[in-house]
This record gives sequence, structure tokens and C-alpha cells, in this order.
Amino acid sequence: MKLYHGTNLDISEIDLNKCRPYKDFGRGFYLTEINEQAMNMARRVARIYGGSPIVNVYEIPDDFLYSTELNIKNFGKDPSEAWAVFVMNNRSRDFKDFTSPDCNLDSKYDIVAGAVADDDMAMLFRQYQNKLIDFETLVKGMIFKETNSQYSFHTERAVAMLRKVGVIYE
Repeated sequence: MKLYHGTNLDISEIDLNKCRPYKDFGRGFYLTEINEQAMNMARRVARIYGGSPIVNVYEIPDDFLYSTELNIKNFGKDPSEAWAVFVMNNRSRDFKDFTSPDCNLDSKYDIVAGAVADDDMAMLFRQYQNKLIDFETLVKGMIFKETNSQYSFHTERAVAMLRKVGVIYE
């Protein structure tokens, strides 16, 4: 399987310490199987930080989500209540229960797979957290939203499964 990472750098070595915290699935290296999604992210990163859009291409065994050697959390392609709670907890600077299975702030999961919480999703989360909508309304809002997918790699053991096979320049 090919996975793509959109950025403004040709990444020679993945350094998890350079990954930002408070992302959907916690601090990690994020990829997608959708090349266009990665290129859109690369354009966004280049617009913000300068440089040119670059997509780093990796290969990984097709069955990697079924590895028994890694702790993997797979939400599937569609948003769910469990996914929403997980994303909100990982994005929150106030959430402190790192041992909870409903977060990955301590990188307890080597790999997490699931939908992307885009800006529309983030707005729903803020409305829920500010008590402007209830949880049922949050979930209903997610159901009608078409999402993209992402795979996040949180440990060196997980990153070791990725083999870089190329770079796409815009």
C-alpha cells in the first residue's frame, strides 16, 4: 500500500520529536492513501511556512493495520462517537487523563487510523465544547460530512514499517 505525506520538505528521516502535539490522534507522523489529499496539505503547509509543496511517498504492507506486534486503533473511514471523543481529547490542552483509552497523548497506540477532522469538524467540536450544541447534534453533524482518511504513526516501531519510495513535487 502507498501512503502519502504532504509538506514543504523532502523528508529523509522521520523524526517524531518534530511532530506537533494536539493533533487528531496525538503527536505523530500523519499520512493518507489519497495522493490528492496529501498534495492539498502540502500546498497548505507551503502557503503557511514557505517553500514548495512536496508529497513524500511511502510503502507499507497492505495488512499493516492487522499487525499483532503493534498497538493499533482503527476507527475505520467514517466518523463515529468514539472517534469524535478520541479526537476532541487529543486536540484538547485541558484533557489530562493520558492513561485513558480515549486519547493517545501518551502514544499508547503505535498507529491510529480514521477520518480527518477538517475545519468544519473542528467547528462542530468547538460548538460542543462551548456547550452550544449537545453530543447528539455533534454526531448528527458528523454523519453528513464526507471525510478523508488518515493514518498516524506515533512510535519508532510504527515508523520503522514505512519505506520511503519517492517524492512528488508540484
